[in-house]
Amino acid sequence: MAPFDIATHWGTWAENLSYLGFGFAFGFILERAGFGSSRKLVAQFYLRDMTVLKVMFTAIVVALVLNFWASGLQWLDFSRVFVNPTFLGSGILGGLLLGMGFIIGGFCPGTALVGAGTLKLDGMYFLGGVLLGSFIFGETAPLYWAFLEQSGSLGRFTLADWLHLEPGVVVLLVVLLALAMFIAAEKLEAWAQARAAGSNAPGVQQ
Repeated sequence: MAPFDIATHWGTWAENLSYLGFGFAFGFILERAGFGSSRKLVAQFYLRDMTVLKVMFTAIVVALVLNFWASGLQWLDFSRVFVNPTFLGSGILGGLLLGMGFIIGGFCPGTALVGAGTLKLDGMYFLGGVLLGSFIFGETAPLYWAFLEQSGSLGRFTLADWLHLEPGVVVLLVVLLALAMFIAAEKLEAWAQARAAGSNAPGVQQ
C-alpha cells in the first residue's frame, strides 16, 4: 500500500532520481502552461488571463480526487502522507508577504525557477531575491521562532477536520467550488477583454 519507501526498496539513488523526475515534470508543465512569463502571471491580478487559477485548481482537484479514490480502494494509506503542520498566524503573514512579492515581482518561487530555467532575466533576478530572502530568514529566524511555531499551531489539520465533515463530502464540495470558479474565471476574462477593447476603440479618450 502506498506511499512506498523508495529508498528502502530500491536505494537512495532511486529516491533521488524520483525527486529529479517529478521536479522536471512539474517545471515542464508550468512552462507549457505559460508560467515562465511574468506578464502572463500578473495578468491574473488584472483579470485578463485566469490561467493561473485554472491550472492550479485543476491540479488541486485532480490530486484530491485521485488521493481520495486511492485511499478508498486501500491503495493509499493517507495517514502516512505528510501534511504540512498548520500555523495560522505565521501562515497568514507568510501568505500576505508571498502575495505581495508575487504582485510586485511577477513570480512566485516555483515559477521564478521556471523563468530562470528558460533564461529569462526577470526570473533570474527574482530567484536571486528568493535565495537572498531565504538566507536572511534563516539567519534571523531565532528572533521570532516562538511566533512561527506557536501562533495558532494546529498540527496536521485538514479541511475535513475544520468543517467537521466526511472526507468524501469535502472532496465533492471542493470539486463544485472549482467548477464554479472556472465559470466565474471565464466570465471575468470576457469582461476584462471587452473593457480593454472598449477603452482602445477609436475616439475613446485614454
